[in-house]
Amino acid sequence: MAHTTCELVWLKQLLGELSFQQSTPMDLFCDNQVVVHIASNPIFHERIKHIEVDCHFVRDKLQENTIHTFHVRFEDQLADLFTKCLGGNQVLILCNKLGSYDMSAPI
Repeated sequence: MAHTTCELVWLKQLLGELSFQQSTPMDLFCDNQVVVHIASNPIFHERIKHIEVDCHFVRDKLQENTIHTFHVRFEDQLADLFTKCLGGNQVLILCNKLGSYDMSAPI
């Protein structure tokens, strides 16, 4: 999540240099509820001490209103279409969400 946040900050700066000002926070979707909770929760536990620096960076960007984090169920992750081997039904569902269709199918 911290790496993606860095990429979003970089993109926002790049767009600013190209005169495209982004006034609203960028949405960061994650399929892991625990990560979303840790990023927004100011209390650290001993079990997550090794990721403390990354969490502080993401939390700072959340407080600066640079990003908003949202939980997305793993079934609804559109990126899985391009990164994972999915079953036929899941491929059809995600393709429909992207607005793609089979051009060889009869109308």
